[in-house]
Amino acid sequence: MKINELREKSPSELNEELRELKEELFKLRFRHATRQLDNPLQLKEVKRQIARVKTILREQELAEKVR
Repeated sequence: MKINELREKSPSELNEELRELKEELFKLRFRHATRQLDNPLQLKEVKRQIARVKTILREQELAEKVR
């Protein structure tokens, strides 16, 4: 998901997205541990997506404090 798409979402939508990404990361880690994961780079990409969502949430939180 692109950063601009994330910025358009509300905090509740972002929290839901974050929950889904964390769940996906858990599943990928489990598959990696049991050697069933075909592409280990998926782990890296999901971690980056989580970081993006957290960054946008923090930006929105700080913008609320300024208002």
